Amino acid sequence: MLKQHLKAWLYLLPALSFLALFLVYPLFDVVIYSFEEGYNFVTQTKLGVGFYNYSYVLHDPYFIAAIKNTFIMVIITVPISTLISLLISLGLSSIKPLRKLFQTVYFLPYVTNTLAVGLVFMILFKPTEYTDGLMNMIIHLFHGNTIDFINGPYWAKMLVLCLYIIWIVMPFKILILTSALASVPEQFYDAAKIDGASNFMIFRKITLPLISPSLFYLIITGFIGAFKEYTNAVALFGVNLNSEGMNTIVGYVYDMLYGDSGGYPSYASAAAIILFFIVLSITLINLSISKKKVVY
Repeated sequence: MLKQHLKAWLYLLPALSFLALFLVYPLFDVVIYSFEEGYNFVTQTKLGVGFYNYSYVLHDPYFIAAIKNTFIMVIITVPISTLISLLISLGLSSIKPLRKLFQTVYFLPYVTNTLAVGLVFMILFKPTEYTDGLMNMIIHLFHGNTIDFINGPYWAKMLVLCLYIIWIVMPFKILILTSALASVPEQFYDAAKIDGASNFMIFRKITLPLISPSLFYLIITGFIGAFKEYTNAVALFGVNLNSEGMNTIVGYVYDMLYGDSGGYPSYASAAAIILFFIVLSITLINLSISKKKVVY
């Protein structure tokens, strides 16, 4: 038995080494950086050890704005993208002919370059000297005024960003949910129809419980992905997100390391640790809810 355990650990050793080197060690390194006050990356010196970095970050207006933007994106994009993906997946599952074609079409945005999709959204929403953009053309049909969704008011930019994120994340969710719906045994539906159950009752009592593990997985990963948003905001508004008022927590961390205000790894580490605990708290809450709602 001991020899078998040893052999199993030897098989796991390469993966464990990889995780320790690229995941565990950097995490501990970031924790240490976050407590080193006045750390200088060039000279490898610090002024002291304490909680000043956390205090600075939590009182930084740019970080407060980044937290607000991130939470707004999370609250809007995760439930809406999951709900729309579920409705589309149900529709695809009910279509027998050309189902594979429709699944491929819906999955295309997921494999399309993020910046390319961002350019398309800019064409749709940003007024230029040649056109006001497709969305403004629709607004004009209802006698509305032109709105610059890219460089205009905050609510307009947040609307475009949320729509963009929803568009980007939906294909993966549709793929997962379509596969989950296909795995539901047909005999359950047949038995329910014999008993005279309505379509809504079948969905609530059979379909939803049986796909709940996949749905829960998408909600968890959706929250984590939304809290890590940065590249999608850059694709729409450029790298100077602070001036646009559209920065995210990850964007703040990047700016503290490499941006115009860069060169402060201690502040960046403190912000990263705060983000880690936010994501951890949300994940634990979802896990506690899943014990009552998810059917395994």
